[in-house]
Amino acid sequence: MMTERPHIAIIDPNTLAVLGLKAMLQNVIPIMTVETFGSFSEFEAAGPERYAHFFVSMNIVLQQRAFFSAHNHKTIVLTLSLDTTSQLSEFHSLCINQPEKQLVRQLLMLAQHGHGHGQNLPPMPQMLQQKILTDREIEVMSLIVQGYINKEIADRLCIGLATVVTHRKNIMDKLGFKSVSALTIYAVMHGYVDINKI
Repeated sequence: MMTERPHIAIIDPNTLAVLGLKAMLQNVIPIMTVETFGSFSEFEAAGPERYAHFFVSMNIVLQQRAFFSAHNHKTIVLTLSLDTTSQLSEFHSLCINQPEKQLVRQLLMLAQHGHGHGQNLPPMPQMLQQKILTDREIEVMSLIVQGYINKEIADRLCIGLATVVTHRKNIMDKLGFKSVSALTIYAVMHGYVDINKI
């Protein structure tokens, strides 16, 4: 019997921010279904009890403080500042006003903090569990997401520069990724790279 994927809600009137965060969350936690809402009333009408987590803009949390305080273990507040003194202490916060690489890293840290070793998460779909990359491609991918350039990767693995370029292309083609950020998410979520090394 197939179990339904857990749901995540994003509640924020900023459409562009919502669409970007939705895409990132679907990469970070591919087993989740992400739904978006422009207001608290839309979210409320959809049935808040359906959602495992809520990513909510600061202003909506402040307007509906009683509701989100009662669900603080499920609520992640979207902030514009990394300054912890401007964040609400009873909630986890995610600063959306930062470069993509740092935002991806913060999302991965939130996922690992809340679900260490995948606890409380349903199993990954069978297709995502299969080994897609060769051992050498995994080595190359690990170094790419740690920030090494092609020449450094070639030197570290004692292979030619053209071989590194070919491996990079094959990795991206096999996984269907277009960015290093997506590759980083894949590598961390599959345990190929420690989040502290990116």
